[in-house]
Amino acid sequence: MKVIKIDKKDWADSLGKLSGPYRLFGPVRDKDFHNFKELGNDEQPDFNFQNTRVSAKSMVLPQSETLFTYSLDEKEPDHHQMREPEKNYSPRAVLGIRPCDAKAFLLVKRNFDTPEYKDPYWVRAYEASTFVGLACDDPCSTCFCTSAGCGPFHEEGLDLLLVDAGDHFLAKVLTQKGKNLVQAAGWGVETNADVELMKRTAESRIASAISTEQLKGKAATDLYHAPFWEEAAFACINCGTCTYSCPTCWCFDIQDENHGNAGVRMRNWDSCMYPLFTLHGSGHNPRETKIHRVRQRFMHKLKYYLDKYDAGIQCVGCGRCIRLCPVNIDIRNICELMNSHDPGACTCQVA
Repeated sequence: MKVIKIDKKDWADSLGKLSGPYRLFGPVRDKDFHNFKELGNDEQPDFNFQNTRVSAKSMVLPQSETLFTYSLDEKEPDHHQMREPEKNYSPRAVLGIRPCDAKAFLLVKRNFDTPEYKDPYWVRAYEASTFVGLACDDPCSTCFCTSAGCGPFHEEGLDLLLVDAGDHFLAKVLTQKGKNLVQAAGWGVETNADVELMKRTAESRIASAISTEQLKGKAATDLYHAPFWEEAAFACINCGTCTYSCPTCWCFDIQDENHGNAGVRMRNWDSCMYPLFTLHGSGHNPRETKIHRVRQRFMHKLKYYLDKYDAGIQCVGCGRCIRLCPVNIDIRNICELMNSHDPGACTCQVA
């Protein structure tokens, strides 16, 4: 795969060329944090960040999305009929996405794009996107991506990988989509720069790790009844911050909102940490306590997903949930408890 050198003094001009065939998205500073948004005319992505506060999953799965509109006014010719609103699925380039967030799309894809079922909204948005990654050479202290099947220079899920090399970027072309974007931007100067050496240096800076090698062989029921869940869930306040910031959480709710004779059917992010998430119409709630909900979150990430797909855990090690949890619940600690759990050492159980 060829590597191209992009002089930073030509960066703004090349983005101008891309703004014609692509809608451009990238990280921009929002007070004390960075978040992804569509870039305005002559607006450039701000790459001066370690990681965005919220992942880039909203590029494909918006936090709130209108699926249908409808009218109850019988004077309208198509009253009482659901209508899909027009949406812009024209080509777009997501600039500066971290490799962990790009890899997360592939984990989430197993829920939205399968041979049996395809979510049309997710699939169309994903296929319209070209992901231009930004390699991470200054990881956060909570990052553990290299032990979660990912890494600071990871390439899965990316079409192009950018590496900041001082006065220039190195761009590694990974897919045909990436090649098309390079051609549209007018980048064409190839180089023999050693990206692999930079990759190994960046990986050596990851100071945190998890162990998962024992999880596959453990019985789900043994982990479910493990004695540590009460203590693990004790501090949780069910705020949902971990799920909203996580790039691999995909839960959503669908609801209708009416105003007069008009209405919309919306899809909104939801969280398994909320008491209402599993509340039945009968009033029964199978996960009525926070112990149930905290256990479900970690069992799904670290055990159920692993068992179902046999493709690693449902986590890319970005560390956002660790940094943002207001009560300091740490997935690394939970993973260690699960990975090292010996069901024969204790007979106590959690309901």
